[in-house]
Amino acid sequence: MKLYPIETGNLKLDGGAMFGVVPKVLWNKVYPADENNLCNWAMRCLLVVDGNRKVLIDNGIGSKQDEKWLKHYYLNGDDTLEKSLAKAGFSFEDITDVVLTHMHFDHCGGSVKWNNDDSGFELAFPNATYWTSKQQYEWATNPNRREKASFLKENIYPIEESGRLNLVENEGEHIPDVMFKLYSGHTDGQVIPHIKVNGKTVVFMADLMPSAAHIPLPWVMAYDTRPLLTLKDRERFYTEAVENNYILFFEHDIYNEACTLHNTEKGVKVEKAGRLVEFV
Repeated sequence: MKLYPIETGNLKLDGGAMFGVVPKVLWNKVYPADENNLCNWAMRCLLVVDGNRKVLIDNGIGSKQDEKWLKHYYLNGDDTLEKSLAKAGFSFEDITDVVLTHMHFDHCGGSVKWNNDDSGFELAFPNATYWTSKQQYEWATNPNRREKASFLKENIYPIEESGRLNLVENEGEHIPDVMFKLYSGHTDGQVIPHIKVNGKTVVFMADLMPSAAHIPLPWVMAYDTRPLLTLKDRERFYTEAVENNYILFFEHDIYNEACTLHNTEKGVKVEKAGRLVEFV
């Protein structure tokens, strides 16, 4: 098995929204904002290649939204999904499985693209089976007012209409050596893949923990719909992560791809941080 970090570009989001009730004087030291209070965030996906199976976990914001919509997110960087897949030696047609941790636009927007004459949408990965949780799909297609703007119909319904969408109801190894575990708090039924590789476990953190800066338990995003549940689920995750020496792979941390954790007198802290290749 081989793992390839897939960079799809960066976006900027308000630092206060990303760190919730934590004062800027604290979070700005570890994840600095610009003069407009915006922090730069990666949209980093992960390609898992195991024999003939090529599993892409999340796929970024995509390219089908118009400029008026995109300008709110200050996209930057030279990386794209297509360029990063090609750099790893693969194409959209090669992907056999697409795992969507959840259906917010910056995680699943690359799933669907305009067709050749821009008259409608089609799957960006024509040979892939798409996976997410039933809980998340039902949540995304019946959104609450607070989260509604993050769920775009053009990112969701074309996948269902294709007949290629698999909705999982329970945790389990739905793909060999890729365990799906479910967490809520940020959004309902977020899929957090645990990948077994070289005798180790790499965990794709998605928005359960968007960056290493979010490791202190109270550092929860304002975007989370139920922050107290996020705290509870993170505590559960930390216990497993420290006991089993999990490698955490970050989707949004522009500074660190991965890290390990350890217990200290002041709680769980980063033990080592760096590029994923340094760990596996």
